[in-house]
Amino acid sequence: MKLLLDENLSPRLTTALQDTYPESLHLRNCGLRGASDNDVWRYALQNGFMIVSKDSDFAQRSLLLGGLPKVVWLRIGNCTTARADFVLRNAVARVQAFEHSEESCLVLTHPRPG
Repeated sequence: MKLLLDENLSPRLTTALQDTYPESLHLRNCGLRGASDNDVWRYALQNGFMIVSKDSDFAQRSLLLGGLPKVVWLRIGNCTTARADFVLRNAVARVQAFEHSEESCLVLTHPRPG
């Protein structure tokens, strides 16, 4: 699974998630810092990435256009990089299933306490 992390997520997250999502990159690593949503969308599509963002923009676009690239929308508000890491690690099975599904957007929220 190749995740492309949006600018609203820390670039440190790609390093933290290398064991779980090894091919993931941050926009900064792709020369897309400050790029338009259209440019990010096109890059993800051309390079086989799922876009991960905390903003609703990509989620809305995926619902309108469907298909690829797929979008993982982190509805977790302002939080630490450790919290975003926890949410993505906790959802790895869901993200894997989503990758092979017909759905275009996966919404992840804070996991509920057990």
